[in-house]
Amino acid sequence: MSLRLRFKRFLVWFKGFVGRNPGALPILGFQGLLIACAVLLVFGMSDTAEGLAVIAYFMLVAGVVIQLVDYLRGIRTRTEKMAN
Repeated sequence: MSLRLRFKRFLVWFKGFVGRNPGALPILGFQGLLIACAVLLVFGMSDTAEGLAVIAYFMLVAGVVIQLVDYLRGIRTRTEKMAN
């Protein structure tokens, strides 16, 4: 299987994953920023790493809140379908 075909399959899978989990992008962003913070700390840029860590934390909170809202909406939808 060619690399191009694998990449296309991955993109289709990832688009479906994000569609089913709307908070996934901020959470993945959090993980990326956390890795960037570790790299910055290795290079002695602790002030920058600290500021980036704060942004990463807020991205994590946003992702969890989005996931929670989506979960609660799903419960309401399933309850309404069962009532009908």
